[in-house]
Amino acid sequence: MHEILSQIGSNPWSLFIGAFSLLLLWGATRALEWAWLKPRRFEQAMRKQGLCGTVYRSLAGDLKEIIRLNKEARAKPMQFSHDISPRISPFQYRTIKQFGKLSFTWFGPYPRITVMDSGLVREILSNKFGHFEKEKFSRLGQLLAAGLANYGGEKWAKHRRILNPAFQVEKLKRMLPAFSICCSELVDRWENSVGTDESFELDVWPEMQNLTGDVISKAAFGSSYHEGRRIFQLQTEQVERFTKAVPTLFIPFNWNNIRVSKGKKNEKAKGGDNYASLFLVPCLSLRLGTGTYQLKIIKMMKQTAREVQTLLMGILAKRENAIRNGETTEDDLLGLLLESNKSEMEQNGTSDSSLGLTIDEVIEECKLFYFAGQETTSVLLTWTLVVLSIHPEWQEKAREEVLQHFGRDKPDFDGLSRLKIVSMILYEVLRLYPPVVALSRRTYKTTQLGDVTVPPGVHLHLPILFIHHDPDIWGPDATEFKPTRFAEGISKATKNGQSAFFPFGWGPRICIGQNFALLEAKLGLSMILQHFRFELSENYQHAPQIVIFTVHPQHGAPIKFHRL
Repeated sequence: MHEILSQIGSNPWSLFIGAFSLLLLWGATRALEWAWLKPRRFEQAMRKQGLCGTVYRSLAGDLKEIIRLNKEARAKPMQFSHDISPRISPFQYRTIKQFGKLSFTWFGPYPRITVMDSGLVREILSNKFGHFEKEKFSRLGQLLAAGLANYGGEKWAKHRRILNPAFQVEKLKRMLPAFSICCSELVDRWENSVGTDESFELDVWPEMQNLTGDVISKAAFGSSYHEGRRIFQLQTEQVERFTKAVPTLFIPFNWNNIRVSKGKKNEKAKGGDNYASLFLVPCLSLRLGTGTYQLKIIKMMKQTAREVQTLLMGILAKRENAIRNGETTEDDLLGLLLESNKSEMEQNGTSDSSLGLTIDEVIEECKLFYFAGQETTSVLLTWTLVVLSIHPEWQEKAREEVLQHFGRDKPDFDGLSRLKIVSMILYEVLRLYPPVVALSRRTYKTTQLGDVTVPPGVHLHLPILFIHHDPDIWGPDATEFKPTRFAEGISKATKNGQSAFFPFGWGPRICIGQNFALLEAKLGLSMILQHFRFELSENYQHAPQIVIFTVHPQHGAPIKFHRL
């Protein structure tokens, strides 16, 4: 022993080389575990239980095939049909056809179990027993928005509790005048576009984006509307940059997923980046040159995020000064949020900001107002106008209802709540073109999904679009536009009475802004119906596609309007 120590002492390089070799061996073992052994063990365990899916062959998983099929699908428009799932998600469509409604695929080295059973989906989203956790946004995604949608546990509960009062129906009533102003400006602008034949044509997609951007600016910031409008423009730029930053071929990578967590929950793993969509995934590019391009875009996104933060800080400083001076709180989302935040701290008998939201947290919630609020409603209104353009009989029914309740007067809150046909139409559009095509969760502990036992850390993919188009749930006319299915309400819309309508999610994490979005959509659609009849332009090309996680018209939505 003494001789060995003497040799090591006389040659320190041998000690360094030995330690370095052990480190390399450890790294190689962990990489092998992550990239091959763990995925293969999972696949064997699932197949042994009768679950089918794609074969794990390489570190890229099914990504090459996903990208190839997406590229083929988007290369040309489709024939007009509401059966959009083969174009929106061709790989998912093929997988479900081949392996069934409970099956697995590979997102890089990570298994993804698709769950289409509406009962299981409700169980997962309700999360009564704490078996599932919400996916977190990637760091790149957080440059767009984070806030409530990105939190879990006690932090989520606190934010939800403080935000809830701002979205109560009575509070939304107070925002309706702001909604009306924006819709009136849109109608007036369109009226000025009318030609000698009492008609005009325009692409409603950017129009609806601008309308919902104006509404969210006024509804969120009231008298600070102009600063809010600038924030909307910057957030729109962020979305465009984000889509450019996503490489065309990549491997999802999360160092925390390599770590082995035994016993209690790995808090670092919980806070790490996970996949569910491109919005949630940190990526390592496999294409040379892409990394430099991405870094430039990310740098620009960080600069824009700082500008958004500066603008929001300025708006918040004005509001806080007004509150300190005893001025009346404005009836906008920011005012209601600050009021609720103050009440939360007062109920705890302290001014300690840790018991409420910090300034940075308020800023993140404001960014989320923009991103989620603008995207959801602009998509809903655009597809509603497209659908009603090719279903003129339903357009006339909706118009008759609107004119019966309001005539040419501006719609009011109580009247909007009584629009049954308009509500049925909006629900059916939300079913056929859901604003978010899929949701995701991750198993926190060993969990039972039907007859299959799933280990912790597995990603669950809940394909809302496919569930909404499932003939086993909605009947053989599942991909047809049939608003009458909602005539007796959402609970009786399905073939066998099962709850399978998830446009805003389900359970405790259901979208907090769903009433806001539906009120805005009802008002916007009603005012358009009061003034115009419309039909699809000859230039329209039906090409729905996913951008981040919402369904956009790839080539816009040109529509011809006729003044009434």
